[in-house]
Amino acid sequence: MCFQYVRTAVGDRITYVYSELSRLMDRRRFLAVAGAGSAVSIAGCTSIAESIGFETGVAVSADVEMTISSFRPTELEVEADETIEFRNTSSHTHTVTAFEEARPDGAEYFASGGYDSRQEAEGAWYDRGGGAIEPDQSFEHTFEVPGEYGYFCIPHLTADMIGTIQVR
Repeated sequence: MCFQYVRTAVGDRITYVYSELSRLMDRRRFLAVAGAGSAVSIAGCTSIAESIGFETGVAVSADVEMTISSFRPTELEVEADETIEFRNTSSHTHTVTAFEEARPDGAEYFASGGYDSRQEAEGAWYDRGGGAIEPDQSFEHTFEVPGEYGYFCIPHLTADMIGTIQVR
C-alpha cells in the first residue's frame, strides 16, 4: 500500500500523513486515493505526500522542523536555558526570525544570520538572502527568559509560516 512506503521513508510521521490526508478529503475520496495508491509506483507515493506539503526522506532529529511552508511543531514548550534546533527539512530556503513585539521583556532578539532586529533581518534577506537556512542546514537558539516567543520565516510569512516557543 502507498502509505507503507511513506512510513519506511519518513519513520514515525506516518500518522501525520494519514490524518492530513483524511482531513483534506472526504471518506470516499480518501478510500479512492488509498485504493489507487496500491497500484501507484513509489514515485507516486512521494508525490502524494509532497502534494499536501509533507516532506519525504529520512527522519531528522530536530526540535523544530521547517517544511515547505510551515514550522513543525508550530508550538513548542521548553524549559528556560534550553537550546532549540530549527532544521530545514524541505527543499526551500527558510529563515527563523523573531517578532520583536512577541517576546518577553529582557529577552534577547534572535534571527538566523545573527541579526539584532527584525528590520535588519528583513533588510539582509531582501538585499542578499541574509539569514538563509538552506535545505539540511539548521539554526540554534538558547531561550533564557521565561515567556512566549513568536517567530516567522521571512520569505514565507505570507503563507503564515509562523511558530511559537513557550519557555517555562
